[in-house]
Order: sequence, then structure tokens, then C-alpha cells
Amino acid sequence: MIYWLLFPLADKVTLFNVLRYPSFRVVMAGLTALLFCLVVGPWFIGKLRAAQDGLDTVREDTPDSHLQKTGTPSMGGLLILSSLFLGTLLWVDLTNHLIWTVLTITAGFAAVGFYDDWRKFKNGTKGLSGRAKLAIQFGIAGVAIYAFLTDWSIIVDSTFPFVKIGFLVDTTIALPFVATHIWTPDLGFLYPVFVVFVVVGTSHAVNLTDGLDGLAIGPSIVAAITWLVLAYAAGTIIAGFNIAEYLYIPHIEGAEELSVFCAALAGAGIGFLWYNTYPATVFMGDVGSLSIGGGLGAVAILTKNELVSAIVHGVFLIEALSVILQVGFYKSTGRRIFRMAPIHHHFELKGWAEPKVIVRFWIMSIILALVAVAGLKLR
Repeated sequence: MIYWLLFPLADKVTLFNVLRYPSFRVVMAGLTALLFCLVVGPWFIGKLRAAQDGLDTVREDTPDSHLQKTGTPSMGGLLILSSLFLGTLLWVDLTNHLIWTVLTITAGFAAVGFYDDWRKFKNGTKGLSGRAKLAIQFGIAGVAIYAFLTDWSIIVDSTFPFVKIGFLVDTTIALPFVATHIWTPDLGFLYPVFVVFVVVGTSHAVNLTDGLDGLAIGPSIVAAITWLVLAYAAGTIIAGFNIAEYLYIPHIEGAEELSVFCAALAGAGIGFLWYNTYPATVFMGDVGSLSIGGGLGAVAILTKNELVSAIVHGVFLIEALSVILQVGFYKSTGRRIFRMAPIHHHFELKGWAEPKVIVRFWIMSIILALVAVAGLKLR
């Protein structure tokens, strides 16, 4: 909003010319989100604690040692989201359609998570069923992607007696470590299904990872910073120099604005980690994990890094796979692969202290992020 209101005045006030640079707005978005989260955090957490007094906020599928966390307020994801949206909307170019795609998906998934949390706490139920959450999220992601990534110009097809309205602009995908001029497979009509699956899958993977203090938000911060770099590279042209073309990655017009969103997410995440680090004074809840995962997945597809996201989100992927393998193996054999899934609980039950599990998973996420960024030069 600051960019939208003040940049047109740059010819009259020279100072406002700095807003033309995404790098400046990236820094300001991250700083805005971070400071807002740190300042508002104590008041907000106090409100959550009062509202949830006497409610059970500890997940059922956790080791018995987690019972000591009873009384810790949940739904702290609302603090992350308010900081994220404030930082993004203040400093981003509001005319950018990519931004509205990621914000729509993030807000839509947040609404699903909020309703799920609300049902758990107020009605004493288990919340929305897994199938219901998946169905709603697939719907939200599908509508958002089709609405914002479709060319709505009317095309008259001379070979058919009707008018075609709307088609997805780009259905190709970039391969990790492979230059775009070598091969970019075109998925055609399967592309919409694939990218919606990436977004929803990432959302639920982050949700599964959110089982220890700071475990989910740490890799989320690392992923957000990684996407910041990749989005900036995909969309920025400096003095005629096309960074994406030089790195042999897809050039996405307007993708540099996504780096502003990523900076705000990283800033909000760091601010939230101040309160969520072990021992946590607040949990993010489904409202936080589902929306953060949806936002990260959306940035991955909008920057044409659908497959690279498997590397950047590697920790989340491992957590999700551990659950899939555990459930599948148990149903077929009656035995378990892990002592408990997701896999972070397996290490807890093996005797690892909670902080050790958390920090080692953070280290894994940093390593994977470096591998993804290194792929820019390996192309």
C-alpha cells in the first residue's frame, strides 16, 4: 500500500524513488513483520491464554511427555498471519497478480485452519475430518490458481464453432539442476492437478511437522528465505541484465514481488519463533501451519520451482512420508516402522531431548536450502 500510494509521487519527492527497488521493499517488509510480531506478541498471547483457559491444546498423537505442555495457548498462527499480511500489503505492488494468488491461497487455508482449531476448542470435537480439509483446500487452491494464472482473453478458434475463454498460460515445469534450454517438460492438462497437489501437499506436510516447539516455524523461515532468493532471481532485470536468463531458470514477470511476501513471512516467522522456541509460550495451531504451508507451496509453483520444492521443503516431505509409510505398513502388516509418526516423535521416543530433535531438523532444512540455491549455478 505504501508503494501504491507513494511511488507515483516519486517525480515530486525524490526520496520515494527508493520504492522502485524490490530489494528495499524486501528489507522493509521483513522488518515490518518482525517488529509487529515482537511488539504485539505479548498482548496477543495473553488474549489467547485467557480465551483458551481450561482447554486442552496439546495434540492427541504425541508422546505422554507432551502433557506437561497443557495450558499453552494455541492458534498463534493468527499472530504470524497478521504480521505477514501487514508487511506484505504495506510494501508490495498491489497490482501484481502473483501476489494476489499467494495471498488468496494463504488466507483461504488460514480460514480452514481457523475453523478446524475453533471446532476443536469450542465444541470439544476433533475438528474437521481429513477428507473435508483436503476437499476444501483443493477447491481453494484450484480456484485461485485458475483465476489468477489464466489468460482470460477471448480467442476465436476457426476450427471449432465456439469461442475459447481462458487457458493456463504456462504448463511447463523446470527440472532441478537442469537448464531451461535443455528440457522443460510440458504437463499439459495435467499441470493444474499437479500444482494444486503441490500446494495442498505442502500445507499438510507443514501441519504434520508442527509437533514440537519451533520445529515447523524454523524450516518455514529457512524455506521463505530460500524462496525469496529464487523469486528475486526469477523476476528481476537489472539495467537490462536478466538474472533468470543468465542462470538458465524460467523468467517469471513480476516474480520479484513474491520476494516481498517471502521476506514478510520470514520476518513474521522469526518474530513468532521468539515466543514459540522451546519451551513454547504459544503454539501456531492449524490456522498457522496450514496457511504457511499453502503460502510456501504457492510461491514454489508461481516461481516455476514445483520440483525444486521437494528439496527446499525436504524436512516437511520427510515428515509427511513417515506418516504415509507408517500408516500403509501398519495396515498391511499390523506392525510399525517407527515408534511413532511423524518421525520427530520417533526420535523423541528413542531418547533424544526435544531441543536436540528441533535443532537437528533445522540444520537439515538449512542444508537442503543450500543445495537448492546451489542448483542455480549447477545448471
